[in-house]
Amino acid sequence: MRASRLVTILLLLQNRGKMTARELSEQVEVSERTILRDMEELSASGVPVYAERGKEGGWLLTEGYRTSLTGIHADELAALLFASRTDLLSDLGHERQLQAAMQKLLAAATDSARSGAEAARRKLHIDGAGWHPNRQQREPAPCLAAAQEAVWAERKLRIAYMRDGAQKSRIVTPLGLVAKRDVWYLIAGTEGDGIRTFRVSRLLEAEVLADCFKPPAEFDLAAYWETSLEQFRERLPRYPAKLGITEAALVRLGTERFVKVISVSEAELAANERSNVEHKDGWLVAEVEFETPESACGIVLSYGGRMQVLEPPELLRRVQDEIRSASMLYL
Repeated sequence: MRASRLVTILLLLQNRGKMTARELSEQVEVSERTILRDMEELSASGVPVYAERGKEGGWLLTEGYRTSLTGIHADELAALLFASRTDLLSDLGHERQLQAAMQKLLAAATDSARSGAEAARRKLHIDGAGWHPNRQQREPAPCLAAAQEAVWAERKLRIAYMRDGAQKSRIVTPLGLVAKRDVWYLIAGTEGDGIRTFRVSRLLEAEVLADCFKPPAEFDLAAYWETSLEQFRERLPRYPAKLGITEAALVRLGTERFVKVISVSEAELAANERSNVEHKDGWLVAEVEFETPESACGIVLSYGGRMQVLEPPELLRRVQDEIRSASMLYL
């Protein structure tokens, strides 16, 4: 365990440069006193590590010192770094092992490979959540290659797409690509409209131009994407409803992607004239927002006897009609 920690410290110093004892202790999850003992052991083993004193001080390796790992290329490193953007390993308890492996990969790379991989990460963002969790087929995107070339080469891109029933054409400055599950999006600057998002599969044409451009230094692709997602969610239609729901079903409802739980109370269902629930123990009243009446009906039906519509009346009638239609087929 200690040997592994010493290797991790060595790689951190090699990849990041000067680090304080506190920063190192946070990274490897030991005390600062333990870090000081580890530094003494590294030095005794012949590793050229030393401390700079003062307010801006910290631990460093002698300039030019590197481990003997070599040979990884920029495109290989970029691919591995993109692959590391997942929460699955964290769920399995292997996140620390993944980070340790990434440090070794960075240590193995040349300076040019590391800078190339980092440049690639600034231009490509992976959002694994997806719009439709059960979607199986990948969306064709014939203009993706041209969009990628323009993003990487920082060249302007002429695109054509359909809007309001007519084909439109414009020249954009491509800033990055975002993959949301199996759907690709081009994030690009436009003249007059600021930064916009284009669904790559909906582009009819894409031509890389000879004109180069300089991306804004302050632009952050991941931050832009998260902000645009929030704005998109705010524009979604809202369909308010009041439900009677069991405590167990409420937990599941909180995970639904297209439902927002506004409030929950312990009011007696019997006080509501629309309630037919006889056994009230463990039931709650939830104020929620669906997106549409159709999706609301489908979600309510999926909960069976663990959910009841209290309001609005039209949603209750829609659910009742669906239940009657189903009963004619199965009962």
